[in-house]
Amino acid sequence: MALNLADYVASIPNYPIQGVLFRDVTPMMENAEAFAESIEQLAKISEDLNVDLVAGPESRGFIFGAPLALKLGVGFVAVRKPGKLPRETISCKYDLEYGSAELFMNKDAIKPGQRVLILDDLLATGGTGKAVANMVEQLGGVVAGFVFVIELEGLPGRKILDGYEVRALMEMPDSE
Repeated sequence: MALNLADYVASIPNYPIQGVLFRDVTPMMENAEAFAESIEQLAKISEDLNVDLVAGPESRGFIFGAPLALKLGVGFVAVRKPGKLPRETISCKYDLEYGSAELFMNKDAIKPGQRVLILDDLLATGGTGKAVANMVEQLGGVVAGFVFVIELEGLPGRKILDGYEVRALMEMPDSE
């Protein structure tokens, strides 16, 4: 029987700012059985998307994305914060639930026509996912879909990613 992965998500009120309920997946990563189960479940909901690459934004997108790419038998594209990639990059600025940020990708990471699965731990406002999708498409890649460990209910993430295939292992309320 599969583990209930929701049991491995901590809820931290007022983090990183007042009014935000932070859903923390680090307890899932700290438990080998739960972490392995999360990768199995992510692979199961992704296997029909026929992907060539998995792209994961820093940092939890790395942690879940790299083992998922191995499980699917494809490569992994690191999407990083400023100043972390030494080769020529492209970038995209975006808004978060509690601020703004910019992500970078190696300019040669994706070849035209490659099908890219974008993975992150959490879908909230959709800004991070949309920024990664913009870069994938700028390089000529095709966004095969998005997978998330958690989708927060009541936030506009899915609407921002309208037109793309969006899947999540679980849904959780954005407040308690």
